[in-house]
Amino acid sequence: MIKLDEDKLAKLRTSSEHFDEKYGPKGSSERKEFEARAEAWYYADLLKEERKRQKLTQKQLGERIGKKREYISALERGKTDMQLSTFMLIANALGLRFSLVVG
Repeated sequence: MIKLDEDKLAKLRTSSEHFDEKYGPKGSSERKEFEARAEAWYYADLLKEERKRQKLTQKQLGERIGKKREYISALERGKTDMQLSTFMLIANALGLRFSLVVG
């Protein structure tokens, strides 16, 4: 049986407290910047996984959209921002379709 040390448990921070300390409180410019980077990484990772699923290399995908392999690599590693137009260009090259839901 594991005995819990209540003092240690009381000192544990919640994930919200950790994020507030590291990235600033919700609504702050620092937190918004972090959330934007995290969201950009997420969408780049979705495209990367689809590229891999289709067994395409970064070079092949780059050729489909008129970009260099290094650019695709930088996007997938979150080293450069991806504009919406680039996201749609890559998505179309991978045969993905999206619809906009408002409301």
